[in-house]
Amino acid sequence: MKYKAKKIIKNARVIILLVLLALAVVAINPRPVADGIAIRSILTNSAAAEADLQQPSPTKSPVNRERILEINNRPITSVEDYYDYVNTLKPNQSVQIKSNKGLYRLTTREVIEIIELNETETKTIEEVVTINETVNGSIIQKNKTVIKTIEAPKTIEVQTGITEDIGIRIFKAPKTNIRKGLDLQGGTRVLLQPEVPLSPQDLQTLIDNMNERLNVYGLSDLIIRDASDLTGNQYILVEIAGANEEEIRELLAKQGKFEAKIANKTVFIGGKDIVFVCRAADCAGIDPNAGCTQSGRDNVCRFRFSITITPEAAQRQADATRTLSLVDDGRYLSEPIELHLDDTKVDELNIGADLQGSATTEIQISGSGIGLSQQEAIINALNNMKRLQTVLITGSLPVKLDIVKIDAISPLLGEEFLKNAFIAGLFALISVGIVVFIRYRKLVVAVPMVIISISEVMLLLGLAALIGWNIDLAAVAGIIIAVGTGIDHQIVITDETLRGQQAIYNWRERIKRAFFIIMASYFTVLVALIPLIFAGAGLLKGFAITTIFGASIGVFISRPVFARVIEILLKD
Repeated sequence: MKYKAKKIIKNARVIILLVLLALAVVAINPRPVADGIAIRSILTNSAAAEADLQQPSPTKSPVNRERILEINNRPITSVEDYYDYVNTLKPNQSVQIKSNKGLYRLTTREVIEIIELNETETKTIEEVVTINETVNGSIIQKNKTVIKTIEAPKTIEVQTGITEDIGIRIFKAPKTNIRKGLDLQGGTRVLLQPEVPLSPQDLQTLIDNMNERLNVYGLSDLIIRDASDLTGNQYILVEIAGANEEEIRELLAKQGKFEAKIANKTVFIGGKDIVFVCRAADCAGIDPNAGCTQSGRDNVCRFRFSITITPEAAQRQADATRTLSLVDDGRYLSEPIELHLDDTKVDELNIGADLQGSATTEIQISGSGIGLSQQEAIINALNNMKRLQTVLITGSLPVKLDIVKIDAISPLLGEEFLKNAFIAGLFALISVGIVVFIRYRKLVVAVPMVIISISEVMLLLGLAALIGWNIDLAAVAGIIIAVGTGIDHQIVITDETLRGQQAIYNWRERIKRAFFIIMASYFTVLVALIPLIFAGAGLLKGFAITTIFGASIGVFISRPVFARVIEILLKD
């Protein structure tokens, strides 16, 4: 037996399998102990963003995600620890965050309510305008700061004592490089269908635009891919970890077409004519001049932020205002600038008289949010501002998308399923080993069969970790099918070799007969599964591809090893 063991270890096929298993372990990179909690995303314009915490890259391997280890020297070992401590932070409190990548310091902010009084006050504001100057016979545009005096509602700021969200989204630190699908980690899955059929190039442009839009909004842990069904319908599948249904509807269900019009003439549009969109706290937020007002039972809060448009768009604006008349004692032009989002007017702004015919590139954008309470109105206003900024930066989607299906998935269900699947898989392998031993009465058959099955799972998970393939519920089902198919094939090999011991043909002939059956079964599985990649709008793609990968690994790597091991162990 000792001689046979040495012969097995020295066999070329076995050595190749062991090397591949070692590479699989390196790709999976298991870490039984992962300190801290991982950063999923950083909200823009938040205290965390100002402290230079970086938005995690979606391409980075899970175990290399930045992890928060301590907050104010208090160890953070779980998601519950993080929220328990963050919820105790006071406004304007200094916070020190220690991660595995560095040390960050931020100051918490206080939520401020702006209350508008029933009186006005004179305010002096600075405004940047563009002027044309003639230099050496050439017209050159220059920005000039002018001081204006306006009458505005008088407002007061009221301290609420409520601490603003510091802007960090976290999740349990990964312990391997195996990427969990949405079914196992929770989030939102959306199936979208373009309103009109798109060419492959336009479809890729749409996906790139959606990726940019979601990344700008602060959603980085996402997957966007095209899909189709057997009838040829086009779909786009979006999976976003940690996002809620409302955010996805707002960002993806609407085309996001932005236009600014003067006298029904479009002067600039989102994306194409926008050079810069301010998202910093000093030039974006609740408008201090307008604040919040009461409208019936609702509270209305206005936001504002500045943008820079191209000189061409500025010239179109100048041409559109040149012939307008003056109103309101000469303070404003007769036509406002109207802001249209998805062909619906969302706001209009008066144009100052001094901007008549002026090709200014600096524009102030404003809008509003409504809520039953002032706090709710402020939150809605800031969310509306964030969405409008995103549309202005990324431009409109090339086609309108219809939501076919949207699923919100709880991470608790995924964790429970994963734990149960692991226990069930382990129990199944032990049961298979016992049944095989009862059938053949030989440990030298049962033990290698179980070991080979485990090695196939390891190789499959290693491949998934290496290429970044997500393991979701469908993929878990594929792994189970692949293991079951592997057991069947190993039984075929065992039966053929044992039955052939009384036959006249040699061992090579016996293995050849076994692999003829195995290859026939493999190609049958392959032909049956390929259509599933496209069926169900690609929702079964994980199952089909995982099963194909598993079967291929078994047929070309592990089952030849099993055949050679059985030959060495059973051959007299």
